[in-house]
Amino acid sequence: MIIIGEKINGTIPSVKKAIEQKDEEFIRSLAIRQTEAGADYLDVCASTSPDVEVDTLLWMMDIIQNAVDTPLCIDSPNPHVIEKVFPYAKRPGLINSVSEEGGKCEIIYPIIKGTKWEVIALTCDNRGIPKDIQTRVEITKVLVEKALTYDISPDRIHIDPLVMALSADNQSLLNFVETLKEVKTLYPTIKVTSGLSNISFGMPLRKVVNQHFLTLAIDAGMDSAILDPCNRDLVTTLYITDALLGKDRFCRNYLNAYRKNKIGPLKTDA
Repeated sequence: MIIIGEKINGTIPSVKKAIEQKDEEFIRSLAIRQTEAGADYLDVCASTSPDVEVDTLLWMMDIIQNAVDTPLCIDSPNPHVIEKVFPYAKRPGLINSVSEEGGKCEIIYPIIKGTKWEVIALTCDNRGIPKDIQTRVEITKVLVEKALTYDISPDRIHIDPLVMALSADNQSLLNFVETLKEVKTLYPTIKVTSGLSNISFGMPLRKVVNQHFLTLAIDAGMDSAILDPCNRDLVTTLYITDALLGKDRFCRNYLNAYRKNKIGPLKTDA
């Protein structure tokens, strides 16, 4: 599983406050903590007003990249913002995101052509998020075919079937899994991702819902997820699910994570 750390996001009240107060240490600490917890990418999202988003993202990127070597997941709903901050990334990472909305592919795909950058691709278009599986699959085909014209192979794409809140759609997980399977049949090397916590919106015990969704999604073949790597229960679920599914030879990753104090009860020197 590829872990995309979710905690440096301006929609989170504490991060919003840190951005407003220019609290560099708070942002730096989030980057270090997520990296130490095992994040493969760090999502960085300003979520500010459009007139200051570029400057805010550059400020955040500078702090993070001076603190850790973990690749960035540059996150903005505005592809022009991503285009402007992209040159300031020190190493290849992940773009979040493209879709069939408003010509995003035509802006993002050209800037990552000929690079090692990967991209999250959302299965939505100008009509919004489709409810049916087949439309999501058809949008995936369009996104992948457009990417190929820029020499971006499917293995560099993380398709997000946009799992809906279970509280609003009782078939949410089942639709996600079916979409995943159809997409993987078409493009065996493509990655499938999700914003993990979307499934639990409006539900009590959200962390428990997220844990069980993670287990079932990994079993179905999900490759990456935007999640909180500092949530020890969630990360424990990830490691043990891989082990139970035979993806962790001799349970080495699970055992190493335990020895390194990444999972299980937090061990202290006291």
